Amino acid sequence: MPIVRIEMLTGRTREQKQQLAEAVTNDVARIAKCSAESIQIVFTEVKREDWATAGVLADAKAPAPTT
Repeated sequence: MPIVRIEMLTGRTREQKQQLAEAVTNDVARIAKCSAESIQIVFTEVKREDWATAGVLADAKAPAPTT
């Protein structure tokens, strides 16, 4: 049973997460040669103030587009 954990900044819509879950499931099933039903995906959303890149908190930067 593959478990895929996806950590990302908050702000994605439910539809975006659904599309991501479908795409990841399809690719993992194809590559790992397992059924889609056996794949678990866990989304962890992190507040911008709790995520830093290159020593700069994400809330100090302009927000990323959510399209």
